[in-house]
Amino acid sequence: MSPELLTVGMFGGLLVGIFLGHPLAFVLGGLAIIFAALGPGMVIMPILIGRLYSQMENYILIAIPMFILMARLLSDSGVTEKMFDALRLMFGRLQGGIAIAVIIISVMLAATTGIIGASMTVMGMLALPSMLKYGYQKELTTGVIAAGGSLGILIPPSIMLIILGSYAGVSVGQLFAAALMPGLLLATIYAVYVIVVTQVKPEWGPPASDEELSAVSRGEVYRMLLSSAVPPILLILGVLGSIFAGWATATEAAAIGAALTLMLVIVYGRFSWRLLSDALIATAKTSAMVLLVVLAATAFTGVFVAIGGTAVVSGMIDHLGLGPWATFAVMMLLVFLLGMFLDWLGIVLICLPIFLPISNGFGFDPLWFVMMVAITLQTAFLTPPFGYALFYLEAVAPKDVTLGHIYRGILPFVGLIVLAVILCAVFPPIITWLPHAIFDK
Repeated sequence: MSPELLTVGMFGGLLVGIFLGHPLAFVLGGLAIIFAALGPGMVIMPILIGRLYSQMENYILIAIPMFILMARLLSDSGVTEKMFDALRLMFGRLQGGIAIAVIIISVMLAATTGIIGASMTVMGMLALPSMLKYGYQKELTTGVIAAGGSLGILIPPSIMLIILGSYAGVSVGQLFAAALMPGLLLATIYAVYVIVVTQVKPEWGPPASDEELSAVSRGEVYRMLLSSAVPPILLILGVLGSIFAGWATATEAAAIGAALTLMLVIVYGRFSWRLLSDALIATAKTSAMVLLVVLAATAFTGVFVAIGGTAVVSGMIDHLGLGPWATFAVMMLLVFLLGMFLDWLGIVLICLPIFLPISNGFGFDPLWFVMMVAITLQTAFLTPPFGYALFYLEAVAPKDVTLGHIYRGILPFVGLIVLAVILCAVFPPIITWLPHAIFDK
């Protein structure tokens, strides 16, 4: 079979397997074996086994279970509930104030967990009933929670950045630094949107009642905020600060974060052996799922390269005769479209080995390009029909909040993510300034 036919067959088989509902790891691994036999033959198997062992020995991937454990323990610590109550009372007098509180809490959760499922579930259970109680428009409510909760995959520590760094050969510490400003930029754009839309449509985000706000003094609110915000801030400094200061690698910082989070659970009086056991079991299950996909995708990309798929795709792009920026736009568009049907892990592991050589050939900064892919992947959690944030939110939403409300709610935020992608493309220092300032010494 020709390389062109094998390439089309691999991608066609991937789409068929996914739409039939099979697990991504089994689809990728199965296709790798099938097309290894159809293409180069079983002679490629020792090479694939070597690639798999190299991934199994990848030290940076040890950070994944550590950050997952950190996220699970933090969700059980109770600190998020206290912080949300304090911010809800602090911003309650403003139009859209609770939505602003949701965005701030989402940034804090993103910087301490990096797990979308944890952030979405916690914010859905905390903020959704509260915002509906105050009369917030359902679409604005669901859009803010879904978009804010999805920041956990971009703002470090992030499992996605660890996988991206591992595959792209870029320092995870540099990626963590590069992601901070785009993540905060997105949160700021979300907040500005909420402020503008609630000023134009006050009924979409009414303030809290004077009776509720007067029941708690300003001093009490500040004390609540201080007691709930300081521990997560110390946790963020312990993890990211140790990386940026050069005291620890990302893997070592993940272990520090898990230990500090366990201490936080103990300090808040939430510790029990049952809680720890449940957290460890959940961590093992999630880690196994992520790492199994990593291994299967490693085999898939290995076979794809062996059959000449990379050369076929590069040749197709060269045949289009597009310049560097038009090609870049096509690659980001493909990431956006694939985000409607695949999860971020599949997109990263399939597209990055194809896109990176093309990007390097045009002379793009690898750190900047990888981060542009990461920012664009924010849409993968929000775009129907398979946006994971939408289903996490639907699972905890009351019956009067439908999937239609959620779909309509995320549309403006998808547009805001596209705006952030454009800004970071036009102004690359948004991504590159901080990592160069920290690490180029």
